[in-house]
Amino acid sequence: MQILKHYSFIALLWLLFSCNVSPKPIDYGSDGCHYCKMTIVDKVHAAEIVTLKGKVYKFDATECMINFMEEFETSEIALYLSNNYTEPETLIDATKATFLISKNIPSPMGAFLSAFKSKSEAKKIQSQKGGNLYTWNELLAHFKD
Repeated sequence: MQILKHYSFIALLWLLFSCNVSPKPIDYGSDGCHYCKMTIVDKVHAAEIVTLKGKVYKFDATECMINFMEEFETSEIALYLSNNYTEPETLIDATKATFLISKNIPSPMGAFLSAFKSKSEAKKIQSQKGGNLYTWNELLAHFKD
């Protein structure tokens, strides 16, 4: 019985540490986009998906992440992350972000799409660069059209 407790404890520890659901830093200039295979170099437009099992998929742009979602079982996704335009290399929760599509802000895949942590940040850049604002759900609907 003592041996069973010992192995149960080890199995529990293994499960806790093997399924770490958290973002991983993007190695700009080395990591490749999981969708389009381009090297990720743009520090304001990159994105990540983290699955419920802790697997991380990295993308050179939010639009690649959205396109990848069409090929993937989205019920397995724990986190959708996009780089914050005003804080390069900082990943934010894409489902809570405000997105700006502006022809005056190029993005790696040509969708002119940028993510912002707050709507006020997005509106400030919109007043300078023009374009349209979207929530996560509005953005997904926009890309389906």
